[in-house]
Amino acid sequence: MKKRALAMSMAVMMAAGALSGCARQTGIETGSAGSTAVEAQTTAAQTAESSGPSSTTITFWHSMGGVNGEAIDTLVTKFNKENTSGITVEAQYQGSYDDAINKLKSAQIGNMGADLVQIYDIGTRFMIDSGWVIPMQELINEDHWDLTQVEPNIAAYYTVNGNLYSMPFNSSTPILYYNKDIFTKAGIAEIPDSLPGIEKVGDDLIGKGGAGEVISLGIYGWFFEQFTCKQQAQYADNGNGREEAATAVDFDKNGAGVKTLAAWKDLSDKGYAPNVGRGGDAGLADFSAGKAAMTLGSTASLKQILNDVNGKFEVGTAYFPKVSDDDKGGVSIGGGSLWALNNEDPTKQQAVWEFVKFLVSPESQAYWNSQTGYFPVTVAAHNEAVFKDNIAQYPQFKTAIDQLHDSTPQSAGALLSVFPEARQIVETEIENMINNKGTPEDAVAKMTESINKSIEDYNLINN
Repeated sequence: MKKRALAMSMAVMMAAGALSGCARQTGIETGSAGSTAVEAQTTAAQTAESSGPSSTTITFWHSMGGVNGEAIDTLVTKFNKENTSGITVEAQYQGSYDDAINKLKSAQIGNMGADLVQIYDIGTRFMIDSGWVIPMQELINEDHWDLTQVEPNIAAYYTVNGNLYSMPFNSSTPILYYNKDIFTKAGIAEIPDSLPGIEKVGDDLIGKGGAGEVISLGIYGWFFEQFTCKQQAQYADNGNGREEAATAVDFDKNGAGVKTLAAWKDLSDKGYAPNVGRGGDAGLADFSAGKAAMTLGSTASLKQILNDVNGKFEVGTAYFPKVSDDDKGGVSIGGGSLWALNNEDPTKQQAVWEFVKFLVSPESQAYWNSQTGYFPVTVAAHNEAVFKDNIAQYPQFKTAIDQLHDSTPQSAGALLSVFPEARQIVETEIENMINNKGTPEDAVAKMTESINKSIEDYNLINN
């Protein structure tokens, strides 16, 4: 995060340089040559303003590889061919989400290298604080674009103080995947919707159903955050970092952290949720191999799971489980969104907005969903034939849609300046707890101390 302080000082120096450059170009020099220069610049500026985004090239950084990257390329090619404004989009793959945001942090202020960038959900607070962006709300307001076209529970995550800062694009939530064959063999008709519920059917899934594991539960910070949302509890103070930047975590004070880890440890101690490793995909292999009766994973993993299972058993999907049977909260989205960078070029800014509108159009979002498994962020995409055909082919995905609609904006989740670090800290302490290197209370205390120190350091540098 110290890079941002350096970046901001760079911005000051570059602004000073820009001002001195303007002084040389705007008529401080006397005589006809200076006047001619001013007139020429004014004419050029007026021409650029009147021409709009015509014959403009913009650079789009993204982090979608594999089939997702192919879908991005298809959409970009379609836009480049069909737009009538002379806009050309150059899509550039930047590697992982971390790679993309780190490259952005090291870019020169005023020449970011990109005009539009895809950033993961947990980079939201950093991007807002950076001062490098044009809030998407400004572009929406200038165009009088109807924001209700976007799913409200998705838009809620990226909305702070009534302003949508970035446009949702590739959104997902976590769901429960289960092996229908094992459940049928075990005689279990009702899918558990809580961690205690999973514990109750554990012996039957193993003894009668033949499961090698009850649940293949990857140690993932995102899951910890979702369990907090399920309890209708806040992860961080200051309204989950939405009223203003968070100064500390809140899951230690409201009890959500210990409640989550106690239930998790219970499943682990009884052998129902063995340590399968860290990360969102850590639990998928055992499930796809038919070893685990259940796993947790992103909705965007559905097609990969179905491909890996390849008909060996029937895959079912259900809502992400609650921590306790009486929890009433929803889920928060993950994935990424589109950020317009402020390169002080109105023509490119307009071109960026035209491209963003294309990416979230019903047609584009229905195609994106069918190719990747991410949500269509635009409500009207549900009316597209491509979307309907995809749901018919993969009915398991309807669970994700229903879960999204059954959640509320109050479950949007936290914004935290140091979320990437926080997730690593959470995962380390959960792993230590599962390996019997401390109690749930110990784990939460260590999480709190480490994350709060990171927040304090960040806020000290950037305030």
